Amino acid sequence: MPLPRTRGTALRQRLAELRGPSVPPKALDARALAALAANPGCSRRALLDGAGVNKAVLADALGSPSAFGQSQFAFMRGNAFEARVKADGGAELLRLVHEKLDSGAEPPTDSLVPDLAAGGPEGRAARTALALREATGAGAWTLLDHPMLALDVAGSPAFLEPDAVVVHPDGSWTVVEIKSFPVLDGSADPAKVGAAARQSAVYVLALEDVAARLDPAPPVRHRVLLVCPKDFSNLPTASAVDIRKQRSVTRRQLTRLTRVEEIADALPEGTCFAPDLPRGELTAAVESVPAAYAPECLAACELAFHCRDHARAEGAVTSLGRSLRAELGGLATVDDVLAAAHGTAGDPDDPAVAALRRAARLRAEALEAAGPTATGPGAGYAGAEDLGAEQPEGAPCR
Repeated sequence: MPLPRTRGTALRQRLAELRGPSVPPKALDARALAALAANPGCSRRALLDGAGVNKAVLADALGSPSAFGQSQFAFMRGNAFEARVKADGGAELLRLVHEKLDSGAEPPTDSLVPDLAAGGPEGRAARTALALREATGAGAWTLLDHPMLALDVAGSPAFLEPDAVVVHPDGSWTVVEIKSFPVLDGSADPAKVGAAARQSAVYVLALEDVAARLDPAPPVRHRVLLVCPKDFSNLPTASAVDIRKQRSVTRRQLTRLTRVEEIADALPEGTCFAPDLPRGELTAAVESVPAAYAPECLAACELAFHCRDHARAEGAVTSLGRSLRAELGGLATVDDVLAAAHGTAGDPDDPAVAALRRAARLRAEALEAAGPTATGPGAGYAGAEDLGAEQPEGAPCR
Protein backbone atom coordinates (compact mmCIF):
# COMPACT_ATOMS: atom_id res chain seq x y z
CA MET A 1 0.00 0.00 0.00
CA PRO A 2 1.59 3.32 -1.04
CA LEU A 3 2.39 5.79 1.70
CA PRO A 4 0.33 9.02 1.74
CA ARG A 5 2.06 12.02 0.25
CA THR A 6 3.24 14.66 2.68
CA ARG A 7 2.60 18.34 2.03
CA GLY A 8 6.18 18.87 0.85
CA THR A 9 6.04 15.86 -1.47
CA ALA A 10 2.71 17.01 -2.91
CA LEU A 11 4.10 20.49 -3.57
CA ARG A 12 7.19 19.11 -5.32
CA GLN A 13 4.94 16.92 -7.47
CA ARG A 14 2.74 19.89 -8.33
CA LEU A 15 5.72 22.03 -9.31
CA ALA A 16 7.12 19.20 -11.44
CA GLU A 17 3.80 19.03 -13.30
CA LEU A 18 3.91 22.78 -13.91
CA ARG A 19 7.48 22.56 -15.17
CA GLY A 20 6.78 19.62 -17.44
CA PRO A 21 7.26 15.91 -16.65
CA SER A 22 10.49 15.58 -18.64
CA VAL A 23 11.94 19.02 -17.88
CA PRO A 24 14.70 19.07 -15.23
CA PRO A 25 14.45 21.85 -12.63
CA LYS A 26 16.69 24.90 -12.81
CA ALA A 27 18.27 25.75 -9.49
CA LEU A 28 17.37 29.11 -7.96
CA ASP A 29 20.64 30.92 -7.30
CA ALA A 30 21.30 33.94 -5.09
CA ARG A 31 21.38 36.35 -8.04
CA ALA A 32 17.87 35.32 -9.09
CA LEU A 33 16.68 35.28 -5.49
CA ALA A 34 17.92 38.83 -4.92
CA ALA A 35 16.06 39.94 -8.06
CA LEU A 36 12.94 38.12 -6.88
CA ALA A 37 13.14 39.83 -3.49
CA ALA A 38 13.44 43.19 -5.25
CA ASN A 39 10.05 42.57 -6.94
CA PRO A 40 7.97 40.64 -4.39
CA GLY A 41 4.68 41.52 -6.10
CA CYS A 42 5.50 39.45 -9.20
CA SER A 43 3.65 36.16 -8.72
CA ARG A 44 4.81 35.02 -12.17
CA ARG A 45 8.48 35.09 -11.25
CA ALA A 46 7.84 33.61 -7.80
CA LEU A 47 6.02 30.63 -9.29
CA LEU A 48 8.38 30.03 -12.22
CA ASP A 49 11.48 30.28 -10.03
CA GLY A 50 9.89 28.13 -7.33
CA ALA A 51 8.99 25.48 -9.91
CA GLY A 52 12.51 25.50 -11.34
CA VAL A 53 11.40 26.71 -14.79
CA ASN A 54 14.25 27.83 -17.02
CA LYS A 55 12.98 31.31 -17.91
CA ALA A 56 15.55 31.82 -20.68
CA VAL A 57 14.30 28.72 -22.52
CA LEU A 58 10.71 29.76 -21.82
CA ALA A 59 11.33 33.24 -23.27
CA ASP A 60 12.73 31.70 -26.46
CA ALA A 61 9.67 29.46 -26.78
CA LEU A 62 7.39 32.49 -26.33
CA GLY A 63 9.16 34.34 -29.14
CA SER A 64 10.64 36.99 -26.83
CA PRO A 65 14.27 35.95 -26.35
CA SER A 66 16.27 37.91 -23.83
CA ALA A 67 19.92 38.86 -23.90
CA PHE A 68 19.96 38.82 -20.09
CA GLY A 69 22.78 36.78 -18.60
CA GLN A 70 26.55 36.48 -18.39
CA SER A 71 28.66 36.03 -21.51
CA GLN A 72 30.71 32.87 -21.91
CA PHE A 73 33.92 34.93 -21.91
CA ALA A 74 33.01 36.64 -18.62
CA PHE A 75 32.06 33.26 -17.15
CA MET A 76 35.43 31.73 -18.05
CA ARG A 77 37.33 34.79 -16.83
CA GLY A 78 35.46 34.68 -13.52
CA ASN A 79 36.23 30.98 -13.03
CA ALA A 80 39.92 31.54 -13.75
CA PHE A 81 40.11 34.42 -11.28
CA GLU A 82 38.29 32.45 -8.58
CA ALA A 83 40.66 29.51 -9.04
CA ARG A 84 43.62 31.85 -8.54
CA VAL A 85 42.15 33.35 -5.39
CA LYS A 86 41.52 29.90 -3.88
CA ALA A 87 44.85 28.34 -4.90
CA ASP A 88 47.10 26.69 -2.28
CA GLY A 89 44.19 25.81 -0.01
CA GLY A 90 42.82 29.34 -0.08
CA ALA A 91 45.93 30.86 1.51
CA GLU A 92 45.55 34.21 -0.27
CA LEU A 93 41.81 34.32 0.37
CA LEU A 94 42.25 33.67 4.09
CA ARG A 95 45.00 36.30 4.22
CA LEU A 96 42.57 38.86 2.79
CA VAL A 97 39.87 37.87 5.28
CA HIS A 98 42.37 38.25 8.14
CA GLU A 99 43.62 41.60 6.85
CA LYS A 100 40.24 43.20 6.10
CA LEU A 101 37.93 41.68 8.71
CA ASP A 102 39.80 40.09 11.62
CA SER A 103 43.31 41.51 11.95
CA GLY A 104 43.27 40.95 15.73
CA ALA A 105 43.14 37.17 15.33
CA GLU A 106 46.08 34.88 14.78
CA PRO A 107 47.26 34.80 11.14
CA PRO A 108 45.82 31.87 9.16
CA THR A 109 48.94 29.71 8.93
CA ASP A 110 47.29 26.32 9.52
CA SER A 111 43.80 26.34 8.05
CA LEU A 112 41.20 23.65 7.49
CA VAL A 113 39.44 22.96 4.18
CA PRO A 114 36.78 20.29 4.79
CA ASP A 115 35.44 18.08 2.03
CA LEU A 116 31.83 19.08 1.28
CA ALA A 117 31.06 16.44 -1.34
CA ALA A 118 27.71 14.67 -0.99
CA GLY A 119 24.89 13.39 -3.15
CA GLY A 120 22.33 15.94 -4.36
CA PRO A 121 21.69 19.45 -3.06
CA GLU A 122 19.98 18.20 0.09
CA GLY A 123 22.98 16.00 0.92
CA ARG A 124 25.43 18.81 0.25
CA ALA A 125 23.41 21.22 2.42
CA ALA A 126 23.43 18.70 5.27
CA ARG A 127 27.19 18.12 4.83
CA THR A 128 27.78 21.89 4.86
CA ALA A 129 25.78 22.31 8.07
CA LEU A 130 27.84 19.55 9.72
CA ALA A 131 31.13 21.12 8.53
CA LEU A 132 30.08 24.52 9.87
CA ARG A 133 29.25 23.02 13.27
CA GLU A 134 32.57 21.20 13.44
CA ALA A 135 34.56 24.25 12.29
CA THR A 136 32.85 26.48 14.85
CA GLY A 137 34.18 24.37 17.69
CA ALA A 138 37.62 23.80 16.17
CA GLY A 139 38.99 27.25 17.03
CA ALA A 140 40.93 27.48 13.75
CA TRP A 141 40.63 29.22 10.42
CA THR A 142 38.40 27.12 8.15
CA LEU A 143 37.57 27.67 4.48
CA LEU A 144 34.39 26.14 3.07
CA ASP A 145 34.77 26.15 -0.71
CA HIS A 146 31.39 26.36 -2.48
CA PRO A 147 29.24 25.23 0.44
CA MET A 148 25.55 24.49 -0.14
CA LEU A 149 22.97 26.43 1.85
CA ALA A 150 19.19 26.04 1.95
CA LEU A 151 16.71 28.87 2.30
CA ASP A 152 12.91 28.69 2.33
CA VAL A 153 11.49 30.95 -0.38
CA ALA A 154 7.71 31.33 -0.54
CA GLY A 155 7.27 27.84 0.87
CA SER A 156 9.72 26.21 -1.54
CA PRO A 157 13.36 25.36 -0.65
CA ALA A 158 16.08 27.16 -2.60
CA PHE A 159 19.62 25.77 -2.57
CA LEU A 160 22.32 28.43 -2.72
CA GLU A 161 26.05 28.08 -3.34
CA PRO A 162 28.23 31.01 -2.22
CA ASP A 163 31.78 31.24 -3.50
CA ALA A 164 33.13 30.62 -0.01
CA VAL A 165 32.35 30.84 3.69
CA VAL A 166 35.14 31.38 6.21
CA VAL A 167 34.89 30.32 9.85
CA HIS A 168 37.08 32.48 12.10
CA PRO A 169 38.98 31.16 15.12
CA ASP A 170 36.37 32.81 17.38
CA GLY A 171 33.63 30.73 15.70
CA SER A 172 32.05 33.55 13.68
CA TRP A 173 31.14 33.07 10.01
CA THR A 174 31.89 35.32 7.01
CA VAL A 175 30.55 35.17 3.47
CA VAL A 176 33.10 35.70 0.69
CA GLU A 177 31.94 36.87 -2.73
CA ILE A 178 34.42 36.67 -5.63
CA LYS A 179 33.67 38.81 -8.70
CA SER A 180 35.56 39.34 -11.94
CA PHE A 181 34.79 43.06 -12.38
CA PRO A 182 37.90 45.17 -11.66
CA VAL A 183 38.71 47.63 -8.90
CA LEU A 184 40.30 50.57 -10.70
CA ASP A 185 42.33 53.04 -8.62
CA GLY A 186 40.64 51.80 -5.47
CA SER A 187 37.03 52.00 -6.67
CA ALA A 188 34.65 49.73 -8.55
CA ASP A 189 31.39 50.13 -10.45
CA PRO A 190 28.81 51.08 -7.77
CA ALA A 191 26.01 49.23 -9.56
CA LYS A 192 28.03 46.00 -9.64
CA VAL A 193 29.10 46.39 -6.01
CA GLY A 194 25.45 46.94 -5.04
CA ALA A 195 24.39 43.81 -6.92
CA ALA A 196 27.14 41.81 -5.17
CA ALA A 197 25.99 43.16 -1.79
CA ARG A 198 22.38 42.11 -2.43
CA GLN A 199 23.54 38.67 -3.52
CA SER A 200 25.72 38.34 -0.40
CA ALA A 201 22.76 39.36 1.77
CA VAL A 202 20.89 36.28 0.52
CA TYR A 203 23.79 34.07 1.57
CA VAL A 204 23.92 35.73 4.99
CA LEU A 205 20.22 35.03 5.52
CA ALA A 206 20.73 31.38 4.59
CA LEU A 207 23.73 31.13 6.94
CA GLU A 208 21.68 32.64 9.76
CA ASP A 209 19.12 29.87 9.29
CA VAL A 210 21.90 27.30 9.69
CA ALA A 211 23.33 29.09 12.73
CA ALA A 212 19.89 29.27 14.39
CA ARG A 213 19.82 25.46 14.55
CA LEU A 214 23.04 25.33 16.62
CA ASP A 215 23.26 25.84 20.37
CA PRO A 216 24.71 28.31 21.04
CA ALA A 217 24.14 30.01 17.68
CA PRO A 218 27.45 31.28 16.23
CA PRO A 219 27.49 34.87 15.00
CA VAL A 220 27.15 35.47 11.25
CA ARG A 221 29.09 38.59 10.34
CA HIS A 222 27.23 41.33 8.48
CA ARG A 223 30.40 42.56 6.82
CA VAL A 224 31.19 40.34 3.86
CA LEU A 225 34.43 40.20 1.89
CA LEU A 226 34.22 41.24 -1.75
CA VAL A 227 37.24 40.04 -3.77
CA CYS A 228 37.92 41.50 -7.24
CA PRO A 229 40.85 41.86 -9.66
CA LYS A 230 43.06 44.86 -8.98
CA ASP A 231 43.20 47.37 -11.86
CA PHE A 232 43.81 45.50 -15.14
CA SER A 233 45.74 42.62 -13.59
CA ASN A 234 44.60 39.24 -12.34
CA LEU A 235 45.85 39.99 -8.82
CA PRO A 236 43.14 39.92 -6.14
CA THR A 237 42.20 42.84 -3.95
CA ALA A 238 39.44 42.88 -1.37
CA SER A 239 37.21 45.18 0.63
CA ALA A 240 34.76 44.68 3.47
CA VAL A 241 31.15 45.50 2.54
CA ASP A 242 28.51 46.13 5.20
CA ILE A 243 25.31 44.44 3.99
CA ARG A 244 23.04 45.10 6.98
CA LYS A 245 20.73 47.32 4.93
CA GLN A 246 20.53 44.83 2.04
CA ARG A 247 19.95 41.99 4.50
CA SER A 248 17.04 43.70 6.24
CA VAL A 249 15.43 44.72 2.95
CA THR A 250 15.81 41.23 1.47
CA ARG A 251 14.43 39.56 4.61
CA ARG A 252 11.41 41.87 4.59
CA GLN A 253 10.76 41.36 0.89
CA LEU A 254 11.03 37.58 1.11
CA THR A 255 8.42 37.51 3.86
CA ARG A 256 6.07 39.41 1.53
CA LEU A 257 6.26 36.80 -1.20
CA THR A 258 3.03 34.91 -1.79
CA ARG A 259 3.57 31.24 -1.06
CA VAL A 260 4.13 29.17 -4.18
CA GLU A 261 1.35 26.71 -3.39
CA GLU A 262 -1.18 29.56 -3.14
CA ILE A 263 -0.22 30.81 -6.59
CA ALA A 264 -0.29 27.28 -8.03
CA ASP A 265 -3.73 26.56 -6.54
CA ALA A 266 -5.19 29.58 -8.36
CA LEU A 267 -4.08 28.35 -11.80
CA PRO A 268 -6.42 26.71 -14.31
CA GLU A 269 -6.41 22.92 -14.33
CA GLY A 270 -3.70 21.47 -16.57
CA THR A 271 -1.49 24.57 -16.65
CA CYS A 272 2.02 23.67 -17.79
CA PHE A 273 5.10 25.70 -18.77
CA ALA A 274 6.92 23.03 -20.77
CA PRO A 275 8.78 24.84 -23.60
CA ASP A 276 7.76 22.25 -26.22
CA LEU A 277 4.06 23.20 -25.99
CA PRO A 278 2.43 25.16 -28.85
CA ARG A 279 3.20 28.87 -28.50
CA GLY A 280 -0.44 29.85 -28.05
CA GLU A 281 -0.97 27.35 -25.26
CA LEU A 282 2.31 28.33 -23.60
CA THR A 283 1.46 32.04 -23.79
CA ALA A 284 -1.93 31.40 -22.20
CA ALA A 285 -0.26 29.47 -19.38
CA VAL A 286 2.25 32.26 -18.68
CA GLU A 287 -0.43 34.96 -18.83
CA SER A 288 -2.57 33.04 -16.33
CA VAL A 289 -0.05 34.05 -13.64
CA PRO A 290 -0.11 37.76 -12.67
CA ALA A 291 3.10 39.70 -13.32
CA ALA A 292 4.41 42.99 -11.94
CA TYR A 293 6.54 44.33 -14.79
CA ALA A 294 8.75 47.39 -14.34
CA PRO A 295 11.66 48.67 -16.48
CA GLU A 296 14.06 47.42 -13.80
CA CYS A 297 13.11 43.87 -14.82
CA LEU A 298 15.07 44.29 -18.07
CA ALA A 299 18.30 43.91 -16.09
CA ALA A 300 17.12 41.09 -13.85
CA CYS A 301 14.65 38.73 -15.57
CA GLU A 302 14.75 36.65 -18.73
CA LEU A 303 11.01 37.15 -19.32
CA ALA A 304 11.25 40.95 -19.20
CA PHE A 305 10.71 41.51 -22.95
CA HIS A 306 7.61 39.31 -22.99
CA CYS A 307 6.14 41.01 -19.91
CA ARG A 308 6.98 44.47 -21.26
CA ASP A 309 5.13 43.82 -24.53
CA HIS A 310 2.03 42.71 -22.66
CA ALA A 311 2.23 45.58 -20.16
CA ARG A 312 2.40 48.07 -23.02
CA ALA A 313 -0.47 46.38 -24.86
CA GLU A 314 -2.62 46.66 -21.73
CA GLY A 315 -1.56 50.28 -21.14
CA ALA A 316 -0.22 49.46 -17.67
CA VAL A 317 1.54 52.40 -16.03
CA THR A 318 4.05 49.99 -14.45
CA SER A 319 5.79 49.93 -17.85
CA LEU A 320 6.76 53.56 -17.17
CA GLY A 321 8.51 52.81 -13.87
CA ARG A 322 7.75 51.87 -10.28
CA SER A 323 8.16 55.42 -8.95
CA LEU A 324 5.52 56.77 -11.35
CA ARG A 325 3.22 53.85 -10.57
CA ALA A 326 3.49 54.63 -6.85
CA GLU A 327 2.60 58.30 -7.40
CA LEU A 328 -0.51 57.45 -9.42
CA GLY A 329 -2.22 55.51 -6.63
CA GLY A 330 -5.27 53.62 -7.91
CA LEU A 331 -4.79 54.72 -11.53
CA ALA A 332 -3.41 51.51 -13.04
CA THR A 333 -3.58 52.20 -16.80
CA VAL A 334 -2.62 55.04 -19.12
CA ASP A 335 -6.29 55.40 -20.14
CA ASP A 336 -7.22 55.87 -16.47
CA VAL A 337 -4.55 58.55 -16.10
CA LEU A 338 -5.66 60.44 -19.21
CA ALA A 339 -9.32 60.27 -18.20
CA ALA A 340 -8.46 61.62 -14.76
CA ALA A 341 -6.33 64.41 -16.22
CA HIS A 342 -9.09 65.46 -18.65
CA GLY A 343 -11.76 65.39 -15.95
CA THR A 344 -13.88 62.63 -17.46
CA ALA A 345 -13.22 60.11 -14.68
CA GLY A 346 -11.62 59.80 -11.28
CA ASP A 347 -12.38 61.01 -7.79
CA PRO A 348 -11.52 64.74 -7.51
CA ASP A 349 -10.64 64.19 -3.82
CA ASP A 350 -7.94 61.70 -4.84
CA PRO A 351 -4.56 63.52 -4.53
CA ALA A 352 -3.25 61.86 -7.70
CA VAL A 353 -6.34 62.87 -9.69
CA ALA A 354 -6.18 66.43 -8.34
CA ALA A 355 -2.49 66.71 -9.28
CA LEU A 356 -3.14 65.41 -12.81
CA ARG A 357 -5.98 67.88 -13.38
CA ARG A 358 -3.91 70.77 -12.09
CA ALA A 359 -1.05 69.74 -14.39
CA ALA A 360 -3.48 69.57 -17.33
CA ARG A 361 -4.81 73.05 -16.55
CA LEU A 362 -1.30 74.50 -16.29
CA ARG A 363 -0.35 72.91 -19.60
CA ALA A 364 -3.45 74.27 -21.32
CA GLU A 365 -2.75 77.75 -19.96
CA ALA A 366 0.86 77.58 -21.11
CA LEU A 367 -0.15 76.50 -24.62
CA GLU A 368 -2.78 79.24 -24.79
CA ALA A 369 -0.29 81.89 -23.69
CA ALA A 370 2.27 80.67 -26.23
CA GLY A 371 -0.10 81.40 -29.08
CA PRO A 372 -0.43 79.72 -32.50
CA THR A 373 3.21 78.58 -32.57
CA ALA A 374 2.37 76.10 -29.81
CA THR A 375 -0.30 74.39 -31.88
CA GLY A 376 1.88 73.25 -34.79
CA PRO A 377 3.27 69.74 -35.37
CA GLY A 378 4.97 68.36 -32.30
CA ALA A 379 3.50 70.97 -29.94
CA GLY A 380 3.23 69.63 -26.42
CA TYR A 381 4.88 66.37 -27.46
CA ALA A 382 5.42 65.39 -23.84
CA GLY A 383 1.92 66.42 -22.76
CA ALA A 384 -0.59 64.38 -20.85
CA GLU A 385 -2.12 62.79 -23.94
CA ASP A 386 1.31 61.41 -24.86
CA LEU A 387 1.81 59.71 -21.51
CA GLY A 388 3.13 56.25 -22.17
CA ALA A 389 3.27 56.71 -25.95
CA GLU A 390 6.38 55.44 -27.66
CA GLN A 391 8.53 57.97 -29.46
CA PRO A 392 8.39 57.82 -33.28
CA GLU A 393 11.11 55.79 -34.93
CA GLY A 394 14.11 57.95 -35.68
CA ALA A 395 13.05 60.74 -33.30
CA PRO A 396 15.76 62.13 -31.02
CA CYS A 397 15.86 60.90 -27.45
CA ARG A 398 14.23 63.20 -24.93
